[in-house]
Amino acid sequence: MFGLFKSNPSKKLRKTYDMKLEQAMHAQRKGDIKTYSMLTAEAEKIWAEIQEIEGKEK
Repeated sequence: MFGLFKSNPSKKLRKTYDMKLEQAMHAQRKGDIKTYSMLTAEAEKIWAEIQEIEGKEK
C-alpha cells in the first residue's frame, strides 16, 4: 500500500540513459565521432547502474 508513493530510482536513470543515447546518435549523424564515443561511454555507465539497481530489487 505504501509502495505507491515510493519513487523508482531506475526510472530516472532510464530517462537519462535514453537522452544520452539520443545525443550520441545526433553527434554521430553530424560526424562528431569523439563526442559520440564519449556519450556512448556515459550511457554504458548509466546502463550498468540501472542493471545494478534492478538486480537489487529482485
